[in-house]
Amino acid sequence: MKIIRLRAGKERSLLRRHPWIFESAIAKGAADVGETVRVESDAGQFLGWAAFSPASKIRARVWSFDEAQRVDASFFIAACDYAVRARARFAINSNGMRLVHGESDGLPGLIVDRYGDTLVAQFTSAGVERWKEDIADALLAATGLTKLYERSDASSRTLEGLPEATGWLRGQGDVDLILQEHDWQLAVNIAEGHKTGFYLDQRDSRKIFADYARRLKFQRVLNCYCYTGGFTVAALTGGAAHVTSIDSSGPALEKAAANVALNGFEASRATFMDADVNASLRKFIEQGQTFDAIVLDPPKFAPTVAHAERAARAYKDINRLAFKLLAPGGVLFTYSCSGGISVDLFHKIVASAGCDAGVDGFIHERMGGAPDHPMTINFPEGEYLKGLVVMRK
Repeated sequence: MKIIRLRAGKERSLLRRHPWIFESAIAKGAADVGETVRVESDAGQFLGWAAFSPASKIRARVWSFDEAQRVDASFFIAACDYAVRARARFAINSNGMRLVHGESDGLPGLIVDRYGDTLVAQFTSAGVERWKEDIADALLAATGLTKLYERSDASSRTLEGLPEATGWLRGQGDVDLILQEHDWQLAVNIAEGHKTGFYLDQRDSRKIFADYARRLKFQRVLNCYCYTGGFTVAALTGGAAHVTSIDSSGPALEKAAANVALNGFEASRATFMDADVNASLRKFIEQGQTFDAIVLDPPKFAPTVAHAERAARAYKDINRLAFKLLAPGGVLFTYSCSGGISVDLFHKIVASAGCDAGVDGFIHERMGGAPDHPMTINFPEGEYLKGLVVMRK
């Protein structure tokens, strides 16, 4: 077994059971791509078993902190089985759920979502790539399913020095699926959709938005960065009179319109705009329009902390414009999925945006990812999605 020796003092995060080891922390040692290594402190103390990634700044990711643990096929069988069983303890009103959430489930770099009888997996690190075949078998054994589609086309693969890989790993099936979620249905394409096909992490937020629409009787709703219309359908299900949805992707808007029809809503209750969100918000302000509810669910502006300053300006700008468009008593659902933007920083950004817009409001709720996208005590980086529900005074 190859050994990685850390620099003096760099063992502290591992003693707190944080699974990442950065290149700068390593004094000596190397291994092949994805190979399991023994990690030791400068004094020779055992710290963990980790997967080595020679191309990544995160040079190793810990599989286990137990010195007696063997990292072999049985390790992945146990890990996948535990992750799947854990989801049975969550209240998930959908046939779509996240079964494995990377480091939070002890499988760094592995994302697995279930859509009905089909699994979709992303192998984004060198370690899970090396064990891909064993992991695929373990996932099918844990779920009792036969179909597994690979969507290893995330940009993080490049950072690991890995090429993109997509297609059926196990079995064959239709890539166009129907997701049943709460009181509605959504069409999902697992081969072409974002991430593994859809944003399952916003499942609970969509339900809460529908509840607000039902309780407050929204008349005019604006859904920005609408993708395939999840929040649009939720608003209409809650009784919103009309929803305007904006996205810069024509194909996504076509799917959003199809999802409105799939749920039996009249086309006249929804308007879809293939446009830039910032420019559209400014135009609405010039026209004197207002909305009872606005959703801001933009793409990732800050993948790392290094991008936070520039991203903060972008988040502030769209929130400032949204506040100006929000009618008194209106509700803003605003989100950031950027790992480089902390919960506290996002709150400050939204507060600053409100001040610049001359708007005050009540913070009704703080939002996060659905429970099947867990953040653990030892891996706070799992809290990438954060949001606020703000009602304008």
